[in-house]
Amino acid sequence: MQGSGGAAVGMIGARERAWARKLAGRFVVFEGPDGSGKSTQLSRLAALCAQAGLTVLAARDPGGTPVGERVREILLDRALAGMGVTCECLLYMASRAELVEQRILPALARGELVLADRFVPSTLAYQGAAGGVPAAHISAVARLATHGLMPDLVVLFDVDEQTAGRRLSPLLDRMEAKGAAFHRAVRQGYLEQAEDDPGRYLVIDASASEEAVWGALQAALEERVDTLPAARHAGRAGARA
Repeated sequence: MQGSGGAAVGMIGARERAWARKLAGRFVVFEGPDGSGKSTQLSRLAALCAQAGLTVLAARDPGGTPVGERVREILLDRALAGMGVTCECLLYMASRAELVEQRILPALARGELVLADRFVPSTLAYQGAAGGVPAAHISAVARLATHGLMPDLVVLFDVDEQTAGRRLSPLLDRMEAKGAAFHRAVRQGYLEQAEDDPGRYLVIDASASEEAVWGALQAALEERVDTLPAARHAGRAGARA
């Protein structure tokens, strides 16, 4: 498995192996408000899929490349609290452009499963719904930054801002520190995206315990996997025998 290390999930059975292997060659994005637990669940899914025999690229956005990691430092630096939302939006897209060109597209071409911790839906929620940048402007820049790449599935971990806030470290980064009203607008922006594109979005109630959310995620993926678009690599090289 490439990218971030996966969490231990124990031995998997034939049932989990069967649905997980169908994810080879797919691009799955994990989204949600800060404190939703999406990163933990992505790590667990990456580990499960690796056990099932898939080659997995797990990448975070922003970040995931040398340039992207430098951009991430700028975006999350609380000393830069006055950064304008347009600048913020374009920095996210710059990091994303490097990630797509250098890591995501090559991995998909090899038939691997790509799991991304955030992608364009984050920009639509944070800089769009909460920050005021028109969605049409974000989508236009995203087409350039991503070469038109769209996720096969967006897993949205939905949680209210009060519950999410209790889960965050007291040492908030620049985005986490934007306040309850901002994060309420982020959540609403995500839910509107899911409502507008139900075929691409899978909404998981993230207010429960980590184990309960993990169980719900596995059940939902097993039910949904056969409806995903065809894998981009017909040979499915990312699934090892």
